Amino acid sequence: MKTYLVGGCVRDKLLGLPIKDRDWVVVGSTPELMLAEGFQAVGKDFPVFLHPRTHEEYALARTERKTAPGYKGFVVHAAQDVTLEQDLIRRDLTINAIAQDSSGNLIDPYNGQQDIRDKILRHISPAFSEDPVRVLRIARFAARFGFTIADETKQLIQEMIANKELEHLVSERVWQELEKALATPHPSLFFMALRDVGALNVLFPEVDRLFGVPQAPKWHPEIDTGIHAMLVLDQAAKLTADITVRFAALCHDLGKGTTPADILPQHIGHELRSVHLTQALCKRLRVPKEIHTVALKVAEYHTHVHLLFEMRAETILEVIEALDAFRKPERFAQYLLAGEADFRGRPGYESLPMPAIEVFKQCFQAAREVVAKPFVEQGLKGPAINDAIRTQRIVAIEEIMKTHKH
Repeated sequence: MKTYLVGGCVRDKLLGLPIKDRDWVVVGSTPELMLAEGFQAVGKDFPVFLHPRTHEEYALARTERKTAPGYKGFVVHAAQDVTLEQDLIRRDLTINAIAQDSSGNLIDPYNGQQDIRDKILRHISPAFSEDPVRVLRIARFAARFGFTIADETKQLIQEMIANKELEHLVSERVWQELEKALATPHPSLFFMALRDVGALNVLFPEVDRLFGVPQAPKWHPEIDTGIHAMLVLDQAAKLTADITVRFAALCHDLGKGTTPADILPQHIGHELRSVHLTQALCKRLRVPKEIHTVALKVAEYHTHVHLLFEMRAETILEVIEALDAFRKPERFAQYLLAGEADFRGRPGYESLPMPAIEVFKQCFQAAREVVAKPFVEQGLKGPAINDAIRTQRIVAIEEIMKTHKH
């Protein structure tokens, strides 16, 4: 029985990245032998075991093949005679098919080390096409590492698209990969990689539709709406690690992809169209409820951040109320971060001051300090209390805005 470190931990070590989890493959063993050694069986579909002391995962070397058409999953074969090379070839990419033995020697039958040096993502075998999730995964690696996809792998992915393989993806798996991609330092690379291989219009048509749609150069030097969306997304990634903000930044302008051609480069009414498209995207991917809610609110109200100094106090309060900010102040903070990312996601605006953010915060704080107690003490009851609170909040916001009128 021999054990080898495999996969992401070996890859990340070669890339000089911190190692989170260590995975092992075991060659020349059986489930019975593993149990006799004190390992605990945890794999339902695959022969995976937990080490009795470290609790790290050890998987028996295995081969696998896709089941017959019409059936989900893979047929797994794990036996003592399965070699390390046979186990490694079933993996997706060469950079993920490097093993390390107990002496620290690297076993690299598919030249993954060279691809790491060349910053290339390359599939190992045609079996890559048996799992469409790998298309999302390779795009995520492109975003995480800044690598490019090999030409032959692009060609294979395009064949998968032509064969409608991507249409069989389960919504939850798409969201899982998207969530991980949004957590990378430059999430735009995920979408650009998908676009490069022709998969963006299949997986995220709402995003793909933005590319090539013009905006007014006066406000958008980048002109192209798709480029703006990617710049905003990366600015959101710079501002916060919060996936909710990053996803909202991605969705905020989706409506510009369906602007009638005769009014371009204006995008009148794009906010409401963005709401509808964000709603459809979130339902399709089964996006978690709070992320879904914030994305809808940002889509509807993102232009209000930019127009703050032109708005009435009552409108400012309506935005705050629509965000349910008095009960959920963190949602207001997320809204402002998405608005700042939108502002900075334009060439030349990356470092400019944005006073509206601080003033909006002051308006919220002033409104938040208005509470029911004084009105109750005055003898007001029921709806009259709420009316008085709202009126006083508008006055408080007006006072803030008076000191900031341009």
